[in-house]
Amino acid sequence: MLQFICSVTGKKYPVNIPRWRSNDGHLLDLEFEAKFDLEKIKDRKPNLWRYLEALPITNENSIVSFEEGFTPLIPIDFDGKQAFIKQEQLFSTGSYKDRGATVLMSFVKELGIKKVIQDSSGNAGCAIAAYAAKANINCRIYLPADTAEAKIAQMRMYGTEIERVPGSREDTAAAALKAAGSTFYASHCYNPFFYQGTKTFAYEVCEQLGWTAPDAVVVPAGNGTLLIGCYIGFNDLLKAGIIDKLPKIIAVQAEACSPLSQAFNKSLNTYNEVPTKQTLAEGIAIATPVRGNQLLKMVLETKGKFYSVTEEEIKDSLLYCGKMGYYIEPTSAATIAGLRKYLTEQPAELVVSLFTGHGLKSTDKILKILKES
Repeated sequence: MLQFICSVTGKKYPVNIPRWRSNDGHLLDLEFEAKFDLEKIKDRKPNLWRYLEALPITNENSIVSFEEGFTPLIPIDFDGKQAFIKQEQLFSTGSYKDRGATVLMSFVKELGIKKVIQDSSGNAGCAIAAYAAKANINCRIYLPADTAEAKIAQMRMYGTEIERVPGSREDTAAAALKAAGSTFYASHCYNPFFYQGTKTFAYEVCEQLGWTAPDAVVVPAGNGTLLIGCYIGFNDLLKAGIIDKLPKIIAVQAEACSPLSQAFNKSLNTYNEVPTKQTLAEGIAIATPVRGNQLLKMVLETKGKFYSVTEEEIKDSLLYCGKMGYYIEPTSAATIAGLRKYLTEQPAELVVSLFTGHGLKSTDKILKILKES
């Protein structure tokens, strides 16, 4: 049965009536059973829609796709230790957010919705805007006023309306929530269909490893869209009997904005808003993540942990990757900084991480870093 379920009360709602929260104002999760036919999967195109039976889209004609997914998984040595890296910067819009956008916007098309709004610090907005354009759906993106111009240019090229919001990332979210009273909210934080796309990261990793699970996966933790996707995806595979263990989820935050890392290190089940500073890792600079308490629970359940990384560590990892031929954005470098910390502390493990976004999205910021280096 495909239906929304309130994360607090357990009350269920049909998915064919647009909503972004429960009647009581709580977050919604999705009740859905993923199915896997490994023979069918093997014979399909190398994109994320090869897992069709595990994705909650009932009408194949509604699928909005750029043939995305199945990004390369490559071994890379970091400081003398090896990890496998998914090159998610190679997606059509330059980040892994395309995974969530293809499923969410396919759902929107399936419902016959013609206009959406979204709020973003950049990459999620780019992804929703591109897939809205592909589906001929009107789109308006609410952005912090200081969003990178390269990301804004990308969204404008897709024909998206842009609303710059003065103040913090939280001010941007508040403006979008107000608009959501009259327009469908295609939110990568609130709408659980987005996570049904990001979970394909876990499916691909396991397939590329011969249908086995890694020991650990190192992912960013801003709003946690990939972290949640990994938790759902690896659990789907475990329930289906395809893998025999859950990887540890290792979550990375920028030290300048690390409410979840601080809560985890104090053994708290709920996080508190903490003082934050500006960070190079703008994509994970989320002071009040909507699903923050869920993220803490998921990391704990997988016996994972949180790392916070300094601005110097982010810069160092950005330049380190560049010298190996990988041009990634600073937010992506934050995840790699966390990965490098994890690798120095662990015995031999099969560890997977990713390049989350392309460096071309942050040219101005990268030029400044290079000038200062």
